Amino acid sequence: MSRLAHIPGIGVDVLGDAADAADDPGLLRLENLDTDLRPPRVALDATRAAIDDDTANSYLPFQGRTSLRTAAAAHVSRLAGRHYDPARECVSVAGGLNGVLNVLLATVEPGQEVVLGDPVYAGLVNRVRLAGGVPRHVRSHPTEQGWRTDPDELAAAVGPRTAAVLVMSPAMPTGALLGAEHWAALAPAVAEHDCWVIHDAAMERIRFTGGPHHPARHPGLTERTITVGSASKELRMIGWRVGWVVGPAPIMADVHLVGLSNVVCQVGLAQQAVADALTAPDADAEVAAATATWRARAELITRELADYPCVRPDGGWSLLVDTEAMGLTPHQASAQLFERGRVAATPMVGWGPSGERYLRLVYANEPVERLADLRERFVAAFG
Repeated sequence: MSRLAHIPGIGVDVLGDAADAADDPGLLRLENLDTDLRPPRVALDATRAAIDDDTANSYLPFQGRTSLRTAAAAHVSRLAGRHYDPARECVSVAGGLNGVLNVLLATVEPGQEVVLGDPVYAGLVNRVRLAGGVPRHVRSHPTEQGWRTDPDELAAAVGPRTAAVLVMSPAMPTGALLGAEHWAALAPAVAEHDCWVIHDAAMERIRFTGGPHHPARHPGLTERTITVGSASKELRMIGWRVGWVVGPAPIMADVHLVGLSNVVCQVGLAQQAVADALTAPDADAEVAAATATWRARAELITRELADYPCVRPDGGWSLLVDTEAMGLTPHQASAQLFERGRVAATPMVGWGPSGERYLRLVYANEPVERLADLRERFVAAFG
């Protein structure tokens, strides 16, 4: 099929299958965006209770339970600084990426461009292509202080063929941040070309410095921003497969219609659990505590690999190693790490044009005790 012609795999499943087959408890699992940190206790309790709740074992309501939409709309309203009506401006989806695809199908005509970062999660690029869009990448530049995206370069990528700008901060897989200066640069270009900003908010609170910078807080983007959120990362509820889309009412009617024609509904047993996790009194503190743990792991890795070309993340669950600077392709580096260092790590081939030179290390799934010998493992693999 032509729509699949430029959609490769994402590589994670290949490494994951090999790691599973190895059945080696000493193997470091740095290949997939999993985490060993438990979901909030209130979410676990609500999930157990849902098993005996007959209303949770239903397709209805298609747009998500009222309690979940109310919680999600309030959550996004607080971060965006704009009130969203849970009845008209919020729908639930089966995970964040289902939400991203639904929004793209509702906003992108075949042949239109979608502006994306680079490096960027291959799953986002692939969904742009599935929707008939054309990815247009804006480079995030590696520096000694981390990744930096030039606000003017981001704005300049928006043009007459642009349907949407798909942003994520912290970005996956880099941990790069966008902020107020990027929204200020982007707003005039988005207004001029009458396009949308799709904010992938899966990790927006997993920041190692400062607080979230939601694009809808900029007055020029308030009515042009569609937020896609998820319970998978911040709440560590990967297997629940629940997310939400929040945005202005006119476009949300289309997003809901796409959802009815796509996955239809979310996991019924999981929805109240996500609502409870979002509205718990200690919700922000709970996310902050998990983020502190992930930050400690990221800092340990950057110290351990100080002699290797790693780029420091400012948030998220992963960081990148520039294997081209080591004289290796990402696939070669991944194979050597797996065979000689007993580390599973995914090559970033297909993760944006500049991703072709990087290997990803996920620090969300291994405790510091198991990461402490990472330098020795790299030396065993590369010298």
